[in-house]
Amino acid sequence: MSKLKAAVAAAAALTLVVVAGCSGDKSDGGTKGNAGNSSITVFNGSTGTIVENWNPFSPTLLQPTQGLIYETLYWFNFAKESDPTPMLGTAFSWDSAGKVLTITTRDGVKWSDGQPFSAKDVAFTFDLVKRTPAINASGLKLVSSVAKDDKTAVLTFAVPSFTAEAAVIANTPIVAEHVWSKIDDPAKSINPNPVGTGPYQLKTFSAQSYVMEKNPNYWQAGKPQIQNVRYVALATADAATAALTAGQVDWMSAFLPGLEQLLKNQKNLTYVNTPAMTTSIFTCAGAELGCEGPQTDPAVRQAIYYALNRDQLNKLAGGGFAETASPTLLLPERDKKWIADQANATTPGAPDVAKANQVLDAAGWVKGSDGIRAKGGEKLSMTIQTVTGWSDYISLNDAMKQELKEVGIEVKPTQLSWNEWNNNQVQGKFQLSLDSIGLGASTNPYFTYLKYTTVTTAKVGEAAQNSGNYSRYKNPRVDAAIAAATNTNDEAAQKAQYAIIQQEIVKDLPYIPIYVNSMLTEFSTANAVGWPTNENKYALPASWKSWDNGVVLSNLQPAK
Repeated sequence: MSKLKAAVAAAAALTLVVVAGCSGDKSDGGTKGNAGNSSITVFNGSTGTIVENWNPFSPTLLQPTQGLIYETLYWFNFAKESDPTPMLGTAFSWDSAGKVLTITTRDGVKWSDGQPFSAKDVAFTFDLVKRTPAINASGLKLVSSVAKDDKTAVLTFAVPSFTAEAAVIANTPIVAEHVWSKIDDPAKSINPNPVGTGPYQLKTFSAQSYVMEKNPNYWQAGKPQIQNVRYVALATADAATAALTAGQVDWMSAFLPGLEQLLKNQKNLTYVNTPAMTTSIFTCAGAELGCEGPQTDPAVRQAIYYALNRDQLNKLAGGGFAETASPTLLLPERDKKWIADQANATTPGAPDVAKANQVLDAAGWVKGSDGIRAKGGEKLSMTIQTVTGWSDYISLNDAMKQELKEVGIEVKPTQLSWNEWNNNQVQGKFQLSLDSIGLGASTNPYFTYLKYTTVTTAKVGEAAQNSGNYSRYKNPRVDAAIAAATNTNDEAAQKAQYAIIQQEIVKDLPYIPIYVNSMLTEFSTANAVGWPTNENKYALPASWKSWDNGVVLSNLQPAK
């Protein structure tokens, strides 16, 4: 049986799983041109059992929580150069010192339970963040958060916070005071009955799939037009391919080998590529915070960096769609003005085996009879985790295993469900992990470099903040530089601080960049139209992208 025929057969099996998981929800969708009965299915990378969590502040939240259920004051489109788009906020302004931010909120907004939204909810949200360090993912130094009236919220910060602007207005989910004032622990609650202002609300949930339905109280007139959105978990890349080509999935973002050939004769299928995320080896680097293993040695991390054959990795795993990364973890082209030393603008394409060996020799790692190095009785052997079914990352691990063996480093790939993989990163219970970095609250490097700060991490076994410093990296110079960058609105002064950070992280490499991965997103027009295109990237189209996901779904219309 050919691979495609096998995939179609797998799709038939998937249908049974989806129907069983939704217990009758199939009647909610599939009717073209009928908004009241329209439905699409989304795969956002989830594999294995789905664990319920609608807490918009949690690092293990279900992704539609941010964008479909909860919204921010403003929204940034990373797919193109653009100004922030007003959402729950309509205006904002700083005082001259950058310590007081005044926000004007939108009229006529209701929560999904019908209660009115006001600036009091905004003030409550930021006060909740101030009182709960575990949900203060951006390390905001808030002094107070008050509502002057129903349309005006005033936030006061302890230090100038110009660089935190995007985190405040575009990356903080606004929650309802009448709901969250009754939640005992906002960091740990799974928020089983979410109430938001977004275009959708929770309809049904199971461990295999869940369904979001149109929020009848949504503030954007005439939106959304798609009544039901079903999210499913798939096991493998073959299952994803099967679901897409057999019409079982309408929207997904996944690397599919031979994508152009696969879609060649599929009249309803199309794709866009918006590379913006740097695929990297996350290392549990901080021995001081409880990390264990050879990867806590900076020399090992440096050797890995030099030993990788990135050109080969792109051919074998990236499908040729990947672009060159930077050891600064910025994007070489988009962020050129922020990269202080052009020698660090890009990663090497070819390996430097001699350099990798030199670094390890100098650090005392000696090759044994089996070709694997050791030091002080510890073998230079580490596990690297990725998600079951992520075929490009699985291929990366297999190829890197061979490349690193040449310099005496043993890497043991493991595949886990998304939930287990993510929880390991959040808790620091890993040695190496394959993931990607990028897409902070804005294109200012401040948001990328928060991932290197002590304030966004925690000891191993404790949860690091959402999208925080999973590496457990601790560097006082980096902490001081990010704090100094926060205190100024002067771009030249910020660049000087980012130069310090870049010098440190290029040396220490807690996150080891591989390449800027393709961001391939596939769509079907069988049940819905209005998807982003290469000509009209009105939102970053990835199905897993927080905030943008709500924008995309709000702009779809049922197919005629």
